[in-house]
Amino acid sequence: MSSAIVRNAKRPEPDQVLIDIADYVINYKIRRREALHTARYCLMDTIGCGLLALEYPACTKMLGPVVPGADMDGGTPVPGTSYVLDPVQAALNIGVMIRWLDFNDTWLAAEWGHPSDNLGAVLAVADYVSRQRLALGEKPLTIRQVLEGMIKAHEIQGVIALENSFNRVGLDHVMLVRIASTAVAAGMLGGTREEIINAVSHAWIDGSALRTYRHAPNTGSRKSWAAGDATSRGVKLALIALKGEMGYPSAITAKGWGFQDVLFNSKKLKFKQSYASYVMENVLFKISFPAEFHAQTAVEAAVTLHDEVKDKLDKISRIEIETQEAGVRIIDKQGPLDNPADRDHCIQYMVAVALIKGSLEAGDYEDKVAADPRIDALRKKMLVTENKKFSKDYLDPKKRSIANSVQIFFKDGTKTKKVQVDYPIGHRRRRKEGIPVLIEKFKRNIATRLSRKQCERLNQLCASQSRLEKTSVTEFMELLRLP
Repeated sequence: MSSAIVRNAKRPEPDQVLIDIADYVINYKIRRREALHTARYCLMDTIGCGLLALEYPACTKMLGPVVPGADMDGGTPVPGTSYVLDPVQAALNIGVMIRWLDFNDTWLAAEWGHPSDNLGAVLAVADYVSRQRLALGEKPLTIRQVLEGMIKAHEIQGVIALENSFNRVGLDHVMLVRIASTAVAAGMLGGTREEIINAVSHAWIDGSALRTYRHAPNTGSRKSWAAGDATSRGVKLALIALKGEMGYPSAITAKGWGFQDVLFNSKKLKFKQSYASYVMENVLFKISFPAEFHAQTAVEAAVTLHDEVKDKLDKISRIEIETQEAGVRIIDKQGPLDNPADRDHCIQYMVAVALIKGSLEAGDYEDKVAADPRIDALRKKMLVTENKKFSKDYLDPKKRSIANSVQIFFKDGTKTKKVQVDYPIGHRRRRKEGIPVLIEKFKRNIATRLSRKQCERLNQLCASQSRLEKTSVTEFMELLRLP
């Protein structure tokens, strides 16, 4: 490391990556209606998934103030709960809720992740700023500004992910949530270009969590709150920068000490396109199944085969699953699965449940369902392999498919047809088919937590793009309070 010491102490100009992010946050105007309409559906789905997660004690135990009783008068209400918190802790709470069940949007590229995780920061900061404005007799922010913040956070996280694989050097994708949340939160708080650059430099300096908690043999529930932690950290860094705290202009490129040299194997970050609204328009929704996205089409294929095999499960000799390279690397698991977080990242488990039940729900990852001996019996008969074409089409920007195929062979020598699904129902290519299902999913999810009156008002509001965009953030948040 001594050979990397730079003795010239003159501070450099900010890294281009930092400049590009800050300029995008400040200057880019969201005009494409497709982006705004998709953001509305994303908001609905994300809120709905967060409210559904409150059915699970493992999630709710993570919520509330850091220290019991440390609520904040006039703070941000956490949807579906009685908590009222400062924006940093509110972002954590909202982020934990919306990620817990792994049931909303996804982005797949060289790196993957869930851009809706940034809603923790976007919604908490929007509410915080709105309540400050109201206290001064000014107008609050509107949901239009929330949708714009979501689009920009999606774009920052997703464009960085297009060409840069952090998982291949052992880093977790939630660092991109922190970076995007920091940038957008700083912008929503009124940060200047310099303040946003400073804030984002801190987000890069924070580095990344390891992916340890996502992979066998250490898979655990931290993967369900890691993004909440990241989006919350983004709000904190934004607030610190807006107090005048200095930034670090070559946080990414500093020789020997910057992100690239220390954590990215001295590789330069790569970008093939500028920031616009591409990611939101092409985002993937998890509509039918709370399954890790690389397995969505495998579960759909298994559901298709359910009727044919449900009465012949004991006659199966083997099950062949073809998937993409990323699917093999992330969710091909053998041996014992110790907890729900382990099971929802196992393609064999998800396919087995779908073959047995003809469906897959969040509760199917719990111990009671996992105790069904048929699941592990089917898992032992599965062979998971990479299909090279699936891997190629997965990375093709014109396709972005997430293909899987499932075929079942029986002991008597017969077999089912090979069921191949290239695009899940949440893909942009299936929007017309998927959006009505997403809306019904939203209605079911909010009904698990909110009163009938609240649900009726929320459904009516979200059904109208123009009305929702004009709604104040505080009015929207009040609709989500615990009855």
